[in-house]
Amino acid sequence: MVKILESYVVISPCRNEEQFMRRTLDSVLSQTVQPALWIIVDDGSTDGTPIILAEYADKHAIIKVVTRQNRGHRSVGPGVIDAFYAGYMAIDIPQFDFLCKLDLDLELPPDYFAQLIQRMSENPRLGCCSGKPYYIDEASGTLVSEKCGNENAIGASKFYRKECFLQIGGFVRQVMWDGIDGHRCRMLGWIARSWDESDLRFIHLRPMGSSHKGILTGRMRHGFGQYFMGTGLVYMTLSALYRMTRPPVIIGGLAMLWGYIRSLITRSERLTDPAFRRFLRKYQWACLFHGKSKTTARYDQQGALCWNPTKPGFPFAG
Repeated sequence: MVKILESYVVISPCRNEEQFMRRTLDSVLSQTVQPALWIIVDDGSTDGTPIILAEYADKHAIIKVVTRQNRGHRSVGPGVIDAFYAGYMAIDIPQFDFLCKLDLDLELPPDYFAQLIQRMSENPRLGCCSGKPYYIDEASGTLVSEKCGNENAIGASKFYRKECFLQIGGFVRQVMWDGIDGHRCRMLGWIARSWDESDLRFIHLRPMGSSHKGILTGRMRHGFGQYFMGTGLVYMTLSALYRMTRPPVIIGGLAMLWGYIRSLITRSERLTDPAFRRFLRKYQWACLFHGKSKTTARYDQQGALCWNPTKPGFPFAG
């Protein structure tokens, strides 16, 4: 492995994470390549989170805490990104080479960030990346993959090359921000990727989509997010059918599909970007006919023709 000189900043939005946060804090502080700065945004916690944050900030100079007023409830999607940007506004982005949005309910392997930086250094078009999340099955005690696709970084851990993050306009302040960003990367010729390899697998201490009113609400929220992003009905239906094979079996996929259909019926808000929607649906149809891996590889290859990290991109959401 080559010597790593690049610096990175981590921004972690959190709310009422006392149950898990020490494991995340310890795993980041134990990294072989530590962040130059770690901004943790307390989004109005009402449990012991502020006390734990103060304890760690007193001991570790790289940790800075930003405190937001309590809005009275957890707000996933737009609320998380609003909290992220509260942390983003506290940094001077030109000082860093990389930026990571990291949840505070993860446990990372010790070489996690070193591996991501190494891969970024080897491929200048790699704009966003992550490892893969696993959760612990309560019945068996074994690790179970959350089965996330390879074509994007995981929302809980978004590691960005600074230039890529700025060019895609950062994160949209709505549910499915963590899908839109990957497609925007492809539109501009960047590569977004996640890898399911032993030294990049991390533990999601709370299963994906279960942090607000339970996992079924999370699946319905995902369905709305797909509608907001611009996903077509056929692709959404097939995606929901696949999710029916994952826990919670059957009802999880049905909840996703209902979240989408309900949004369709009520004509909920959508991302107002026709060019993005055309790109997304063309990509999704290609995935249905040729498979996601082959389609993504083809798009990544074609992206080399339009990739220009200095060209103006999307309006910045921050």
